[in-house]
Amino acid sequence: MQAHDIHQAGTGVQKLKHITALGAFGAALILSGCRQDMHNQPKFYPQRGSDFYPDQRSVRPQVENTVARSQMQDDYFETGMVNGAEGNAFPFPVTMDVLHRGQERYNVYCTPCHSRVGNGAGMIVERGYRPAGNFHVDRLRNAPLGHFYSVIANGYGAMPDYSAQLTTEDRWAVVAYIKALQLSQNASASDVSGGEHPQPLSDVAHNAGFDQGFLQEWTLPATANVIGTPGGHDYVIPNGVNYPAGPGTPGPGALSKQSTANPDPSGAHPPTSPEQLNAAPKQ
Repeated sequence: MQAHDIHQAGTGVQKLKHITALGAFGAALILSGCRQDMHNQPKFYPQRGSDFYPDQRSVRPQVENTVARSQMQDDYFETGMVNGAEGNAFPFPVTMDVLHRGQERYNVYCTPCHSRVGNGAGMIVERGYRPAGNFHVDRLRNAPLGHFYSVIANGYGAMPDYSAQLTTEDRWAVVAYIKALQLSQNASASDVSGGEHPQPLSDVAHNAGFDQGFLQEWTLPATANVIGTPGGHDYVIPNGVNYPAGPGTPGPGALSKQSTANPDPSGAHPPTSPEQLNAAPKQ
């Protein structure tokens, strides 16, 4: 009898364990179905009422003076466009601080392609990248201000947009500096302030210590990739070939036989400082 009682007690304990395990499993299933988390999150539905706010509206009014991104697209400051055309005015006064900011941003983001003087023969162009726009050709000298802003904001041809790198204010500052670069290479005596005495560029270059070859015409290096140029020539420029210059490329004769064989026999280099920039060659 004693052994039989022990056997029945052991069986009862096992049954109790099974019941407990099943109960725990069932409770877990029930509780998992009651989770809020992301499965059934409390939220407001658009345009539906709510008793949470006194006015019973789930959609809340906009914070004062806030605008949606799309609401800025018609603003000249944001687009550089007026009635669908590129504008030709600055949206704020251009001061020396604006020009200094534009120069700093230009030197960071624009010089690798356009160079410090804006002739389109930057360092990465010398290493095989497509020639960048030459700001000193007539097409770009006469382009409206909104064109430069639009190119910076949206990209153009092989150039990507720089909207992520440059704020709206900085884009306009760079445009202002580009116009200053253009003036530096195409100025006349009438552009000089009263009381100032302009000097011949040859004298300025000589006094700055530049070689005589510094005043030679800008040239495009033979390593530049000319895919997509107006002549439709692919890859690099073969030696001895005279390709006509076109919009966005260095000026007349820049792709001459002499320039492809030896881009700069004098060994002169583009200006690399604001002081040298004032003595840059005129195109």
